[in-house]
Formats: sequence, structure tokens, C-alpha cells
Amino acid sequence: MSTRRLVWLGGTFGAGKTTTGRLLVERAPGLRLFDPEWVGFLLREHLADRIAAEGITDFQQLPSWRRLVPVVAAELADATGQALVAVQSVLVEDYWRELRAGLEADGFEVVHLLLHADDATLRRRIEGDRVEAGARDWRLRHLAAYDAARPWLHATADLVLDTTDLTPDEVAGRVLGHVGWGSTEV
Repeated sequence: MSTRRLVWLGGTFGAGKTTTGRLLVERAPGLRLFDPEWVGFLLREHLADRIAAEGITDFQQLPSWRRLVPVVAAELADATGQALVAVQSVLVEDYWRELRAGLEADGFEVVHLLLHADDATLRRRIEGDRVEAGARDWRLRHLAAYDAARPWLHATADLVLDTTDLTPDEVAGRVLGHVGWGSTEV
């Protein structure tokens, strides 16, 4: 099995994960965007009864989500021949360790990048989001969970990139530079 490559962009809402992911795939044709949240949407739809019965509040709590994300990632990488850029906040250390172990067991070279911004910037970005304005309150409530997770996130990240004073293009450029993947070759 050839080595598959995956950049996992973590961090909280407003740090720039989605924007950075989109810019990376625009700049490097060898990259494909992968949003693990869609695996969660599938499970949430098909396990609604179990989720309700067990009081599950986040699809990441489902062991099946953590098992399926690496499987779906491997299928996408094999079907396209591309490296993947995953954009997803994971704030529970055990969940991250399980995901990373699954990805690595499936032959992925995983680069874990944590995008961070100061609290005032995060709040400003979340409150200014017009695309998903309905998620504003939920995202603001989760800033405390992100702050609590920061010690282990910083410790496990291959790079922590403060996006506070960077443009999206600068963030994407630094990510590409860190992973050593040029703009046309991945």
C-alpha cells in the first residue's frame, strides 16, 4: 500500500479551518478537501434513535464516527489519488488519538495543524459569519471547550499557527510551506 497523505486542520470555530482548506485545494491540485462532518451527518440521520436514547449531543461521541472517518478518508484518497485536507474541530483528546491511530493504520501520513486566534478575533469572526449565522450561538458556547482543550491540542499538533494577524492567503501559504508540498505537487 502506498503512503496516503492527510493534513488535518484543527482549531475552534473562527480560526480559519474551512477558508484555509478551500485555499489549499485551490492552490495545490493534488489536494482534495475532506470534511469529516459529513460522516457525522450520515450517522446522525441513520442513528437518530440511538443518539436520542443515549443522550448523545455530538456525533463525535459515536465510536462509529471515529472508526468510519479513516475508512472514508482512505476510500477518497484511493479513488482520487490525491492527498486530503480534513477540516474538523476535535476537542476530546481520546477521540483525536483514536482518529489519528485509525488514519495511520490505514497508511496515512498525518500532519496535524492547529489553527488558533486570540479570543477577541475568534468572537469577531464567529459573530460576523453570514454564511452560517444560525450556528453563531452554538459556536460561541464552544469557545470554552476549545480553551480547555488547548494544552493537549498544542502538545499533539505538528504546528500551531496563530491566524490572528494573518490573511487567509498567508495562512494557506504557511501551511503548504510546513507540509513541504508545493503549489502544484503533493
